[in-house]
Amino acid sequence: MNPILYFWIFLKASLFSTGGSGNLPSIHADLLARGWASDGEFGEALTIGQLSPGPSGLWVISLGYLTDGLRGSLLALLAILLPPMLILGVERLYRRIQHHPAVEGFVRGLGLAVVGVFVVAMFGILQSAGISPRTMTIAAGAVGLALTRRVPVIGIVALAGLSSVLWR
Repeated sequence: MNPILYFWIFLKASLFSTGGSGNLPSIHADLLARGWASDGEFGEALTIGQLSPGPSGLWVISLGYLTDGLRGSLLALLAILLPPMLILGVERLYRRIQHHPAVEGFVRGLGLAVVGVFVVAMFGILQSAGISPRTMTIAAGAVGLALTRRVPVIGIVALAGLSSVLWR
């Protein structure tokens, strides 16, 4: 077992998850593909993680121990601690320079970029789900009617269905 690759598998999963057992699919796929872990070891590690006090994400330390002994548990621990520690360092630096005009502009631009990416991604998801500008218009009209509180819900549903049929 290559310790650097082993560490990278846990680090990658930690970087791209939100904590807890969010890293489970990534670690599971990578370790099983290499034959470095079994489903039984994953089950044991998750059970130990759930029964133990503390954050639920510490199950990976048990998995590290079950798959590679003390070295595996230490590598897993380091891999899950590294991203939050980096964030703490970035946050400390940000506190020092947050009022600099260039940093404020960067953060404002980054916020706008995130909104733009979100809108594009959401539009793609909605389009693939069969939602089009036509259906969004009907939904907006239904919400508008609902906000007036003058049209009963059954009437709104009927009007939305009728609009969908007539607007083809």
